[in-house]
Amino acid sequence: MENKKPDNIVYSETEGYNANILPYATNVGAPAIRIDDLVSWKSRGITSVNKELAGKFEELKAQYQSLVEEFEWNELVYNAKFAFEPVIGEIYHLYVGKDGSNFLSLIGPLEWNREHIGTFKMNSDKKWIHLG
Repeated sequence: MENKKPDNIVYSETEGYNANILPYATNVGAPAIRIDDLVSWKSRGITSVNKELAGKFEELKAQYQSLVEEFEWNELVYNAKFAFEPVIGEIYHLYVGKDGSNFLSLIGPLEWNREHIGTFKMNSDKKWIHLG
């Protein structure tokens, strides 16, 4: 009877009285342990992060599309025929020639009856900016 402990005392043969280190309540008067509902917190977090990442993705996608379009216009102008050295800041017009090849000219679309592709301006980086 000496080794027998009362029911409301937490005792372990190996650790002794260990109620203070247990992760759960050991007394009837102890506060109830409630597990937080992490599922709703996680779902709100996932929704928030996914929304932010989707916005960043759309922004990068728009920048990529703009870059591809800029590349295609520059490739089109640089592959066109012209017999002069373009001046930075000057406005040029791209046309379709009679043989189907493209050529660059200073003559505007209102002054000439040719199929106009676009109007361009060369910037200081030797990049053609499409003006319309």
